[in-house]
Amino acid sequence: MSIIDDDFSVRVAVADIVRSMDLTANTFASGQDFLKSNSLSDTACIVADVQMPGLSGIELQQALTAKQMKIPMIFITAYPDERTRAKAFEGGAICFLNKPFGGSAIVECIERALSIRDIPE
Repeated sequence: MSIIDDDFSVRVAVADIVRSMDLTANTFASGQDFLKSNSLSDTACIVADVQMPGLSGIELQQALTAKQMKIPMIFITAYPDERTRAKAFEGGAICFLNKPFGGSAIVECIERALSIRDIPE
């Protein structure tokens, strides 16, 4: 699992939830940091903020698609709008959560993303 958010407290909170599920959590402050990391090839699911400096969550999704990397993505945002939500789902998003969200909501999304990841193509 990779958590990508420019807000440190959100990264820590989501990583704690992921670890409570007995999963490994890698955190990144930006989409660029994630794309340059060694975690790119072994990430089973991404939780990404929509609005971040530099590369937005949607732009990250597009970059991964361009690289033909099908990593399930869960988007989180403090600034929800229907156009961005639609774009995320058109790109294959699993969930789109508005901040603040409950722990059970993110757990449900992660479980759904990982179950989809396990389906052979």
